[in-house]
Amino acid sequence: MRVAIGLVLSMLLASVPASYAQSTAIEEPMWPGEPIDNHIHLTWATLTMEVNEWADDHPDIVDLTSIGESELGKTLWVVRLSDWSMETKEDGTAKEIIYIDGGHHGNEYLGTALAWLSAKWYINGWANGDEEAINVLQNSEVHVFIMLNPDGNDIDTRWNINQVDLNRNYDHYWNTCPTTQPGSAAFSEAETAANSVYMNTVVPDADLYVTMHTGVWIMLYPWGKWSEQPPDWELFHGIREEVQSNISEIPIQNANQGLYPNCGTSRDYGYGKMGFPTFTFETDDEQFVPGTFESLHDRLEEEMDVMRYLINNVWYWRARLDVQSIQIADNMLTTEVLNHGMASTTNASLEYISDAGEVMWASPLFGVNATNGTTVSFAVDQKVLSGVGGWNLNYQKRVIDASVWVNESVNVSATFEDADDGRFLSGFGLFNPVSVLIAFIGVAAFANEREVRRTTSEDEEDARTAARKY
Repeated sequence: MRVAIGLVLSMLLASVPASYAQSTAIEEPMWPGEPIDNHIHLTWATLTMEVNEWADDHPDIVDLTSIGESELGKTLWVVRLSDWSMETKEDGTAKEIIYIDGGHHGNEYLGTALAWLSAKWYINGWANGDEEAINVLQNSEVHVFIMLNPDGNDIDTRWNINQVDLNRNYDHYWNTCPTTQPGSAAFSEAETAANSVYMNTVVPDADLYVTMHTGVWIMLYPWGKWSEQPPDWELFHGIREEVQSNISEIPIQNANQGLYPNCGTSRDYGYGKMGFPTFTFETDDEQFVPGTFESLHDRLEEEMDVMRYLINNVWYWRARLDVQSIQIADNMLTTEVLNHGMASTTNASLEYISDAGEVMWASPLFGVNATNGTTVSFAVDQKVLSGVGGWNLNYQKRVIDASVWVNESVNVSATFEDADDGRFLSGFGLFNPVSVLIAFIGVAAFANEREVRRTTSEDEEDARTAARKY
């Protein structure tokens, strides 16, 4: 039987925030930290007991896993949170994936604390019946790697035991900026190697990655190496506008401009190599001081408000294309495509699939801007569209080249113009004057299919408004 956590000073209690929209308070847990070197310090041993207790007490939502060991052999714990009784959302679509890590730098304890709080808030919210927490865990998976550098954490140093800066050890322009201690090669360290493997094998389809640090009060998005804005600047700028208008005045900037040039970071690896929308969350450097009575939530309340916004709205952090119509006349195909997401895509293609699953025709690539739509026309040989089949839409979730491709079925019927009187008739396949309507046979999407959520503009605005109520 695992040992309960009891090593904490009573005057340094930590709380978890109440739900913004709920009147019911969420239980206030104690932060399991110890005062060391003017910090409130969560040791790896204490964290190990804490996360195992979470798994014991909440097996319905907590899946605890080890993703490897540190250079000194300490287990690297990832807490995976979701309503595990549901493999998908209620509508059968895949859950969104959120990935969070903390503690790259061992002495940046508030970054570790924010990662801890990001997990604990949803655990306590679920236990207390909080509607927001339940909604997130039924529709998302939240993966939290609380302490990436346990060796450095336990000896109160920035580096790992090999004196390597783990946040300069990733395989994205490794060691090409003025930096200190990047290691002997990209992923030379056990901790970063384990993190990259987890990204590539367990959460490769994540729609949000936040890495948590301590230094100055700022949020940073790519790039660290360059001052130029990233390809998905519309997404990052849109998030900045929403956060600063409704939640927090925290600065949100390109990392190169907002902090200093930096290469080989997990943030830029997550975006440049994995295609995730990524942020570095820097809490300020005023650490807890022994003798204060400030709770963890009071200390990090505003940061947690921002995290909840990012998690609540994760559905929007990619392109969400929705074909409204397909019209074919005089060997020209015209389609109207809306984007419900906040990320653009530049390489969408409409495909006609035969009933045998063969791609019979594919349009040239076209782009769709964030929170916008487009109408495009292409030449097509109508003879190619003979028979019974269906339509797919193939595109990348975001503009960055590393982003995941999706292939989604299109649930609208094509219309074909009657050459005799100019009327349009519905159907899939080449129009046959004898038949007014050709029956639609749905075709399963290719690998990585995600069903596009269909909403009216009013529904979408209601959902955004509800999510912004803080």
